[in-house]
Amino acid sequence: QVQLVESGGGLVQAGGSLRLSCAASGSLFSISNMGWYRQPPGKQRELVAVITSTKGTNYADSVKGRFTISVDNTKNTVNLQMNNLKPEDTAVYYCNAKQVSPTVYDYWGQGTQVTVSS
Repeated sequence: QVQLVESGGGLVQAGGSLRLSCAASGSLFSISNMGWYRQPPGKQRELVAVITSTKGTNYADSVKGRFTISVDNTKNTVNLQMNNLKPEDTAVYYCNAKQVSPTVYDYWGQGTQVTVSS
């Protein structure tokens, strides 16, 4: 079992910045990738950024150059630095941890609201 707790959401004006953090605990040895997804109002959940166990990263085109995902292994946290925020970034942001052994399984945090005003 893996537990994920997000923090850092809030209300910010367009052009501003926020930093999301996800604290992970439990059976972390079974986790390969960690990432951030978001669900805008009335839309499906979508990938924002992912980081692999070898520190490779992948970003949605809409956030490239503005968002940066990083991991702090000493604190078992994955962070998402969001700069130059736009109103279309408004969404509930979810932390994800992908287990690959013994079975493939996705763990999710409870979500944190990010609202960007124009």
